[in-house]
Amino acid sequence: MKQALLKFKNLRFVKTIGFNRIVLILIIFLMYGLFTILTPILHNGTNFVNYNRVMSALNYAYFIGFLGLGVTFVIATGGIDFSIGAVMFCSALISGYCLTKFNMPLWLCLFVSIAVGALFGSVGGYFVAYRHLPSFITSMALMQVAKGIGSIFTKTQSVTWPSNSPATSWYRDMVKWNNLPTGFIILCAVAAVCAIVLYKTTAGRYMLCLGSNKEAVRLSGVDTRKWEMLAYILSGTLAGVAAIFYVGAYTTVQPGLGDTFNNEAIAACVMGGTSMVGGSASILGTVIGAIIVALMQEGILAMGFTISYQYVLTGLIVLGAVTADIMSRRRRN
Repeated sequence: MKQALLKFKNLRFVKTIGFNRIVLILIIFLMYGLFTILTPILHNGTNFVNYNRVMSALNYAYFIGFLGLGVTFVIATGGIDFSIGAVMFCSALISGYCLTKFNMPLWLCLFVSIAVGALFGSVGGYFVAYRHLPSFITSMALMQVAKGIGSIFTKTQSVTWPSNSPATSWYRDMVKWNNLPTGFIILCAVAAVCAIVLYKTTAGRYMLCLGSNKEAVRLSGVDTRKWEMLAYILSGTLAGVAAIFYVGAYTTVQPGLGDTFNNEAIAACVMGGTSMVGGSASILGTVIGAIIVALMQEGILAMGFTISYQYVLTGLIVLGAVTADIMSRRRRN
């Protein structure tokens, strides 16, 4: 059995795609098959196999995917960012309020969403990289700040992005156009850019090196602070992008929410092969992990269970993935 598994791992296409990624893809098909069988049994004959459920899962996967791509850079450096979900909601609230109350052009509001995310990322990166605050404490503090600012800016009112006007509804085509998942194409394109940045540029290589041995990189004469701060800026910027896709799919944004999406984005990263201790990361794995998280949520709701079950499963997945990562590192060492 071990020899057969080893022979399979040594196949050219397996090495090209990655054994872990192939396992994740198989998990997606296994989950879909499992939900297809169990949903009619547990929820009064409800059929799980239909196009609307696939689109619903993808809508959820888009913004989780963008959040996951951003936090992948931070985790690669050995840090963590728990503020991304709250920053996403804060960006959506502020930009939506500018659109509905101040009548700003839609394109400018979308830019505001990204700028708000980048600003939070810059602040977090500054305190972690230049003031040497723990990333855990910094991101938790910024999570509360983002939730508060979003509520204050909108006077604790929810914001509904318009969907009927032809002049303002074109941004929804970025999520779904003529029942086609155009958002998935954009997510894959952004993921490709993130992969180039992380694996093919000096900045990306330094981020990965920071996660492996930050002190060694610093002693070699590299200004580690700016590369570490850049990781947080990218995380915040992609949180602002995620806000655009969230409102494109769900329209209404409520103040004080968003922090639950942090764990799902981080779970997508960890499932995809990004090490929680830094030094190694998988962009493609993060995208696949986001699809798994979204499919899991859709399947749990389809079977008639509450979203609380997803929280339990997400937590268990993170624990299992981190445990497997640590055990794997111990075996290699």
